This record gives sequence, C-alpha cells and structure tokens, in this order.
Amino acid sequence: MQPRFTQVEDWRSAEALLQPALIRLVDNLRQLLETSSWQGRYEAAESPYPGQILCLRRGSQSLRVNLWQFCFQICCLDYPLTLEDGEEETQDVVIDPALLDADGAVDWLALDQKTRQVLGDFFDGLESGRLAGA
Repeated sequence: MQPRFTQVEDWRSAEALLQPALIRLVDNLRQLLETSSWQGRYEAAESPYPGQILCLRRGSQSLRVNLWQFCFQICCLDYPLTLEDGEEETQDVVIDPALLDADGAVDWLALDQKTRQVLGDFFDGLESGRLAGA
C-alpha cells in the first residue's frame, strides 16, 4: 500500500518526519533483534520506492516488510502495515500531529515512543501468529 497525502500540510510534515522516523526505526529494530527469536537481514528495494526490505526468519517462518511501510505507520494516523511489496493500492493518509511540536519541528520523544509502540505491536503480532506470513 502506498500513502497519498491529500493536504499540503501533511506532505510538508511528512518531509520533516520520514527521515527521522527511519533513523529511530533502524535503531529500535537493531535493539529488538538482539533479543528476539527472529533473525533479520536487509535487502535493497527499488519499487514502489527505493529503500530497504527487512527480511525476518525464525525456523521455517519468514516474512518481508519494506522499512518505509513501518515509517508510514509511525508517521501517519491509522496506516495499516503491508507485509508484501509492490501493491499498487493507495490510501489517503494524515500525519500524526502528536509527532510535531507547535512550531512543526519533530518531537523526538514522541517519535521514539510511537516507534517503540509500532515495533512492539509488530513483534507481539509475530509472536502470537496474528501476522499473515509469520
């Protein structure tokens, strides 16, 4: 799934948030994978946008998710995580205003908290078997 920003303000906020979200995401993933029963590695992705794919494996279970999908889930309100790449479907999105301060700058504490929440929910879903493909 690809996000579609329908408001100019959301597009501007996304420009401010996505790179910091990616930084917090990679750092938190590294920490989680150090203690997880899942093994992770990264592969380059070219489509639908350049980035990295997180490939997770535990025994015979495996799944792949584009890191930008996590970033969109972190930065947007009600964005569903998509595990497979290449889906052409789009979804209108709104940036989570709690991630920005009154001046429109990144609220790093709020960003880090939401990143941990999103990843915690994701790994809880892996452990419980709620995620398709896991």
